[in-house]
Amino acid sequence: MRYVWTSLRMLLVTAAIFGIVYPLAMTGISQVVFHDRANGSLVMVNGQVVGSRLIGQTFTGAKYFQPRPSAAGDGYDAMDSSFSNLGPTNVKLAQRVQASVRQEMAANPGIRFGQVPIDMVTTSASGLDPDITVANAHAQAARVARSRGMSLQTILALVSKYTTGRQFGFLGEQHVNVLELNLALDAAQGAKGP
Repeated sequence: MRYVWTSLRMLLVTAAIFGIVYPLAMTGISQVVFHDRANGSLVMVNGQVVGSRLIGQTFTGAKYFQPRPSAAGDGYDAMDSSFSNLGPTNVKLAQRVQASVRQEMAANPGIRFGQVPIDMVTTSASGLDPDITVANAHAQAARVARSRGMSLQTILALVSKYTTGRQFGFLGEQHVNVLELNLALDAAQGAKGP
């Protein structure tokens, strides 16, 4: 019986430390050190949450830059974050990418076959990627400029302004956060936002 009580006391102590004390300590530290990220990196416009810098979302209309395609549920569903699980030799993946290439070429006149950026037609591993490559943004710029009645130079200047460099200077590609870029476009035209 002595071993049972020792085991129960140890269970209660470890449960209290790792189930209550440790999570509260980590939450407190993250709120102090990484307050914005700990709270979801939410983007506010006029006191309303319009999205997060960390999670992609769907934008409707030709006047907005479009994010990468999403395989997460019904599109950017954080509760169903996943990838398509189709390998490079899978016929379904090849067909889906070919259909996406045709769709992007039709939606973005001026892009020719072989010029479609890969992130424009493939999903990310999480299905929630909020960023696109600079090449993807440039491929969409003419459509957005025409739809908004703005000059291509103005659109490209905004893309350049919202371009983030490679992580640590050498990892990944330069990228653009789609939500922030679309909000900047709306602000430039005095619109309320997506």
